[in-house]
Amino acid sequence: MRRSLAVVLTAASVVVLAPQAQAAEAAPQWAPCADSPQLLCAKLTVPLDHRNPAGEQLELAISRLPSAKPAQRRGVLLLNPGGPGGPGLSMPADLAAAGLPASVLDTYDLIGFDPRGVGQSSPVTCDLRPDQLVSNVPPYAKDAADVASRAQVAQGLAQQCAASVSGPRLPFITTANTARDMDLIREALGEPKISYFGGSYGSYLGAVYATLFPERTDRIVLDSATGTGGLDPAGARRLGQGMEDRFPDFARWAADRDGTYELGRKPREVKAKYFELAAKLDADPVAGIDGALFRHLTFGALYGDANFPVLAQQWQALDRADAPATTAAAVDLGNLLSSQLYVVCGDSDWPEEVRTYQRNVEQDRKRYPMFGAASANIWPCAFWAAEPAEPPVRITDAGPSTVLIVQNRRDPATPLAGAREMRRALGDRARMVTVDQGGHGAYLSENACANNTVTRFLVDGTRPHHDVACGADRSAFSGLGDEQRQARERAYAKVHEHPAV
Repeated sequence: MRRSLAVVLTAASVVVLAPQAQAAEAAPQWAPCADSPQLLCAKLTVPLDHRNPAGEQLELAISRLPSAKPAQRRGVLLLNPGGPGGPGLSMPADLAAAGLPASVLDTYDLIGFDPRGVGQSSPVTCDLRPDQLVSNVPPYAKDAADVASRAQVAQGLAQQCAASVSGPRLPFITTANTARDMDLIREALGEPKISYFGGSYGSYLGAVYATLFPERTDRIVLDSATGTGGLDPAGARRLGQGMEDRFPDFARWAADRDGTYELGRKPREVKAKYFELAAKLDADPVAGIDGALFRHLTFGALYGDANFPVLAQQWQALDRADAPATTAAAVDLGNLLSSQLYVVCGDSDWPEEVRTYQRNVEQDRKRYPMFGAASANIWPCAFWAAEPAEPPVRITDAGPSTVLIVQNRRDPATPLAGAREMRRALGDRARMVTVDQGGHGAYLSENACANNTVTRFLVDGTRPHHDVACGADRSAFSGLGDEQRQARERAYAKVHEHPAV
């Protein structure tokens, strides 16, 4: 049993909070956002511990893009970009720039927010040093000794989080509490119900909200769905499967361009080059990039096809022992990685025995040789100082049929297997749209079938009677010029730029 730094909360004491137990919130005082003048911003206060509404308060930053046609306005559409740890204040503007249809912009006020602990919402910290601003997903472990070595690093990270100024908040920065914050946003906005769009981890947050507050859901869209535990140990291990599902898309792309990149004339040769480069960099790192970091860089680039040219150029450079070009992070990595740990470790009770992770790594190295020995490796959650404050929210089919899941078949971060698990758990509450494409993020991609199905649901409530399979199609934004297309792709990538790595 781990020792809590704050109040020890037992599972038996946790209940779903009734509306009257929550703190009533005054109407937001809107003003133009400093970083996005087209948006309005405001601050709310929410309880650190929702069981004690009068106790310590957190500040919550929210944003609003008003409906373009107030007379047609249906309500509010809350947004979350995922992570966990992804700031969401700019998401209304980002979605609009990514091609969100005018009909959706007319139907809703878009509401963005930085979740508790993130960005401008009482940010938490683990006091990460510059050399620690890398992935929370552990490095690829070649053997049991690598897992044991990583365990020492993970334990140190857990201790840093606990010793930080925000350490006493460890038990309270969770998905369930963020869902409760969302309901206070709803209350402050004076709305009887909310609609919601969330991607990646945001799909789990939306499912948790729909579970805790089923009668307050209007239209819920879960894009790139996790399994029913979010980024729990099972969800982390699925990243290995996601890499295996997605990599063939890049391998085909690179093979078709062998004359340019010289990574292999056939997809199997490109895959062989991946293992060759990983081994080569393990023996002789280039510019600080060893085989483990190379695997992470490749995994992260598989989030979108637009990343393929840069990834291929990086492979070329590394193959020649040259330093590859890299890009600077567009977000505060220290806060993103810290708040991600707070949520992931606070949501679930992770195994604490190092040998458990050694066994999992050995299994997944064989099942998913490209990345499985990374995604199964040990996280700081194994040494977390605070026990979870409550059991994970169990996603069920209890509630109205108000959910639409949209999911790519070949998603590296939230593979199809997890989305199917979420679909089964929600039962008749949900329908699922499965899209024959790769990458992370299905709505507002270039697939017209997926886009039209989600848009119809958001605008007029039309939901498929049965699950839908969308074929391969890249016609959704075919009429855009090159500059418009590039601007849209940048905005679309920004919506999905908060991976677990």
